[in-house]
Amino acid sequence: MAVERETKAQRVERIKREKNPWDLLPDIQRWATTGFDSIPPEDLDVRLRAWGIYTQGDGAGVRGKHVPYFMLRIRIANGALFAHQMRVIAQLAARYARGVADITDRQNIQLHWIRTEDIPEILERLQQVGLTSLGACGDVVRNVTGCPLAGIDHEELVDASPLVYEVNRLLNGNREFSNLPRKFKITVSGCKHWCTNPEINDVGFTAVRRGDEVGFHVQVGGGLSSRPFMAVKLNAFVPWHRVLPVAKAIAEIFRDSDVLRENRAKARLKFMFLDLGWDADAFLAEVEKRAGFKLDPAVPEEVPNDTYRDHVGVHPQAQPDLYYAGFTVPTGRISAEQLEAFAGLAEQFGQGRLRTTLMQNIVVLDIPAARLTEFRAAAAVALPFFALDEASVFHRGVLACTGSEFCKLALTETKAFGSKLADELQERLPHFNRHLKINLTGCPNSCGQHWISDVGLMGIQVKGDDGSLVDGYEFFLGGGLGAHASFGRRVAFKVRANDVAEALARLIQAFEETGENSESFREWAVRQNEEQLAGYLRTVAARAAD
Repeated sequence: MAVERETKAQRVERIKREKNPWDLLPDIQRWATTGFDSIPPEDLDVRLRAWGIYTQGDGAGVRGKHVPYFMLRIRIANGALFAHQMRVIAQLAARYARGVADITDRQNIQLHWIRTEDIPEILERLQQVGLTSLGACGDVVRNVTGCPLAGIDHEELVDASPLVYEVNRLLNGNREFSNLPRKFKITVSGCKHWCTNPEINDVGFTAVRRGDEVGFHVQVGGGLSSRPFMAVKLNAFVPWHRVLPVAKAIAEIFRDSDVLRENRAKARLKFMFLDLGWDADAFLAEVEKRAGFKLDPAVPEEVPNDTYRDHVGVHPQAQPDLYYAGFTVPTGRISAEQLEAFAGLAEQFGQGRLRTTLMQNIVVLDIPAARLTEFRAAAAVALPFFALDEASVFHRGVLACTGSEFCKLALTETKAFGSKLADELQERLPHFNRHLKINLTGCPNSCGQHWISDVGLMGIQVKGDDGSLVDGYEFFLGGGLGAHASFGRRVAFKVRANDVAEALARLIQAFEETGENSESFREWAVRQNEEQLAGYLRTVAARAAD
């Protein structure tokens, strides 16, 4: 009698049930002496991910194989770092990661080229300064994000960073939530601009005022990938002291949804709304049942416009005579020496505080007004490639996923391509000064969030001149969040990576020639039909692939 084979989802669920991934530390320490080849497939493929450790690709992306090195992701709640912590990350990058790190669009920092024998030392060094990789990957509650300007933005409704840290402590490392159907993303923000993108998180708490009280509204089920879905707003006002139990109740609902565990491609909270028939009222009723209390109805609020908030530039803080300085870090790629330089600037001119942002940038806090001129001069010497106020809109606006350089799922390389694209666009259009977000993702999984940017580029393979497959991109235009949230429209146009800059330059020139003076690129793109957009993109040199 034939034995029925496990599905991919069944295998993963069995592996997680057989051993809690968070019990893996003794094994990690042992493998450091026995080597990469001694790691069992179940641990290599599944359990290690819960420790923020993921096997690295050979540079060929989805067409290649993994190599005996790892990506290690450092979890940074609210993107908040002290200088001594950033200095340790810089030292780890220099010693173990070939001098390179990546800032992610969830405020984490990733290291690559990590050897099995070095992992225990890295984890110990991180633990010594209050950092961890635990829960940065895998089927767990991922890093809890928050506004990079929490506590220093003079326009914020409330400093929500204490809640970010409390939610992070409650759910990360908690054995009740070590085995979720898949990854689970939470953001808590007190700013007016929703700069943490709550619309695409599994759970998004955003501050709102009710009379003299500041509480939160909550959205659930947001996500991107190949079936993007805007989060559903619950009709509830969540007081400050109720945020933790509400977050826990929502995580429990997700954890206990066994039907989501049947298919890895549909194991996200959004599929409770997309495929399982849930609506906002039913979901809220279940939250209240699990939390053990009723919530008052939501209150009127003004949803922010899709503001361009990359936190770049020198601006006053809420604290008198103090400023923050946000640096552009194109595509999030940064060297160990540059991390060290940031730590030094934060110590020399501020109070040793820094923040990473969701647009892959770095902010230095607490610079006295009297020292701004001195700070700018020192930054220009220490970090000449990371502009404060002088960055071109193209370098400021580019965001990229890991890409095929290290990721085993990607179809295209993104980091070097993103930087080169920004350079080429600046050379072609040096006069252009309108905000423009260009998000690059190496595959349909949308880690680079191509659905929600002015220009989204999704990696594909197209035919080169000799008939072989080369890196190429599809275009998604007019995406954005906020008051008029919508996903970018896929344009019937595919092009080789080398021709993207020429096609985009033509598109931007069309916007300059036909757009209204007060019109954003997104507004212009939305009112064009797809044939018009494809026509703007097409050039003689940019040979579209069918």
